[in-house]
Amino acid sequence: MPEARIVLSQTATYLASVPKSNASYMAIEKAHADVMKLQNESVPLHLRNAPTKLMEELNYSKGYKYAHDYENNFTEQQFLPDNLRDKIYYKPTDNGREKTLRERLNQLWKKKKR
Repeated sequence: MPEARIVLSQTATYLASVPKSNASYMAIEKAHADVMKLQNESVPLHLRNAPTKLMEELNYSKGYKYAHDYENNFTEQQFLPDNLRDKIYYKPTDNGREKTLRERLNQLWKKKKR
């Protein structure tokens, strides 16, 4: 605790001082609403682990792209169930560093309209 006290106070004062946004809050609320409404949606096959021969035969993990094998440690791939394929939950604002985050996300996710 004695060592962490200073860094925790610096973190708290920094966070209290920076521009605020509710974009993350809105994103998690929308995602939670979809989870509650669509409880039985399947994880895309390429995101599923395939520790057994049967799972490999069922195409689990087939086509998965490991982000760290790509430039900027990023590759576009589908992470949501099919019926949510184009859903965007997090929509950064112009507040503080979110503007920079939005620009980065737009650059990375070129096919998605933000």
